[in-house]
Amino acid sequence: MKYEIILFDVDDTLFDFSLSEKKALHKAFVEFGLPTGLAEYEDNYKEISKVLWRDLEQGLTTLSELRVERFRRLFLTQELEINADTFSSVYLGYLGKETHLVQGAVKLCENLVSCRLAVITNGFRDVQTSRIGRSPLCNTFEQIIISEEAGFQKPEKGIFDYAFSKLQVTDKAKVLIVGDSLTSDIQGGINYGIDTCWFNPNIKENNIGIKPTYEIRKLPYLINIVLKMES
Repeated sequence: MKYEIILFDVDDTLFDFSLSEKKALHKAFVEFGLPTGLAEYEDNYKEISKVLWRDLEQGLTTLSELRVERFRRLFLTQELEINADTFSSVYLGYLGKETHLVQGAVKLCENLVSCRLAVITNGFRDVQTSRIGRSPLCNTFEQIIISEEAGFQKPEKGIFDYAFSKLQVTDKAKVLIVGDSLTSDIQGGINYGIDTCWFNPNIKENNIGIKPTYEIRKLPYLINIVLKMES
């Protein structure tokens, strides 16, 4: 077997984050008396959120700051008198209940029972543990490594040190990280010296010079990569 330990990203790798985010945002806006809020503000919110998550990867902000700042900026831009901290708490509460999986996720994990599976994710502990715990993958992972607990986020080496310590593994050649983000998952794996697999279902162009070990369009394609015998 080529790899013994698989580190999975969560959002947009095993879980359909776009759908989960959309549903949680809609419910939060409805609770705050804005039933059309998703349609009106989603694009602006995503632009703001994308910038802040990139800042997080680059160490320019913290997760606790990001939690509220994305909504503070949105409400300021849209001239909405809503408390960003309160709205964030409501949104994250709904998000923790959204468990939509990417097609093929359950079957993939079932076919990798001979491997040690773990999660390594940038995000909020309560949200991620709730989503995984409520999903069909609830008993799948040996460890759930979350940046809020680790004190580091991908692509920082610290979160991988934390993961390797939790998993009690030292042989990097036996570990593969799988994720959808070139700058977070793939760059993080490269920085740490482990093989990487870029999950790219939408066939995005890679024009930033980050070169994954493998690239797949569908999750089941990972099975042959992971289980292939050493030549």
